[in-house]
Amino acid sequence: MTRYREICTDLAHQIGAGTLHPGDELPGVRELAQQWHTTASTVSRAQRRLADAGVLELADRRRARVAPGAALAARRFLHEDSVFTLAGSDDPALDLLAGALHGKLRIVAREGSVAGLGAVRQGHADGAAIHLLHHTGVYNAPFALGMLRGLEPHMIHLWRREQGLIVPPGNPHRITGVADLAERRVSTRRPGTGTRILLDRLLLAAGHDPDSLRGPQVGTHLEVGLAVATGTVDVGLGVRAAATDLDLEFIPLTWEDFDIGLVRNALDPAAHLIDALRTRTLRDRISALGGYDTSRSGDVTKLSDTDPSGAP
Repeated sequence: MTRYREICTDLAHQIGAGTLHPGDELPGVRELAQQWHTTASTVSRAQRRLADAGVLELADRRRARVAPGAALAARRFLHEDSVFTLAGSDDPALDLLAGALHGKLRIVAREGSVAGLGAVRQGHADGAAIHLLHHTGVYNAPFALGMLRGLEPHMIHLWRREQGLIVPPGNPHRITGVADLAERRVSTRRPGTGTRILLDRLLLAAGHDPDSLRGPQVGTHLEVGLAVATGTVDVGLGVRAAATDLDLEFIPLTWEDFDIGLVRNALDPAAHLIDALRTRTLRDRISALGGYDTSRSGDVTKLSDTDPSGAP
């Protein structure tokens, strides 16, 4: 049993590290048995286990080959008991992602994009959910690169989502855009959250002082919607899904990239998360919430120190 596990782990490490590549053929079972000082049946059992995990391909009368996508499958196999901890921004679809991972994703805080990147930098979380628009027009990459510099920053694309103004049914205050918020009670997110930063930028562009807004600060998009639904405020900025959940009206303003910022060492425990994001079932469930584009979900980008914008 010990030798069987050692063979599985050794092969998975070689494939995950890129020593073996998709399509590479492994030596014969008897040759591998001699290398590991074990029996051919033990090697065969290890290969079948890796084939079940999507790391190897087996066929009758052929040697085992490294499967397509084996590097991610190998990481997933090696870290099958790992739990990825996520801090950062709030999003209704994160609950669907957590449910699909069956305990392998733990959301430790939803205090905003900037706080999330700080938690990753300090080692308090594996990744941060972020949606921060840089003055260059690039989302997220410049901030992840700046706050995680020296730690080989990467990004995992979660989805694109639609942000807009949430108003009561019938839009009784005839709100059409950010320019109409000056005299209204507005539910806002806390400073440091991507949604608050977006709102402040839109208000400044419309010639309004963000500090002049009246209304409560809340912690989540759902709470923004609830404040509108209960009449506590006249309007709030949030994602379309929050308006849809509460049968409220939605005035679209922009689409934004929603990503996970993380460091190189966290990619291995993220393997299950990346794999889940690439499944059609989860993508369809997220898209059904309304206001989501999952066409690039699961894409992984290494950020470049040589590009001052932080672009991939």
